[in-house]
Amino acid sequence: MEKQTSAITANYKIRIAESAITNIDEITGYIAFINHQPQNAIMVGDALFDTFDRIKKHPFAFKECEYITTKTKMYRQAICLSWYIIYKVIAQQITILGIIHASRKPTKIKALRKFK
Repeated sequence: MEKQTSAITANYKIRIAESAITNIDEITGYIAFINHQPQNAIMVGDALFDTFDRIKKHPFAFKECEYITTKTKMYRQAICLSWYIIYKVIAQQITILGIIHASRKPTKIKALRKFK
């Protein structure tokens, strides 16, 4: 007799805010056109979207965003290469708010709280 294990996973929906889409365009555009490294731009873009998939599967596996603290711990951050992916989780909805380089000031991260 085999044991059947069923993983209880919530069915989260992911939404990427316009600010995050702009961040992705700026990051990949800078790498491709300013640094003249189009292959690296593709690699970074793929890595970001792979991280989005991991966030969708396990949104609470990543730590709470230390710059946007709340009692409900809905603001979280994932690290992808040198970038923080800031997102919030409300019910079954994940919203990717922005992608910020780790060397940026925390005030840039705090500003993402205002995005809807």
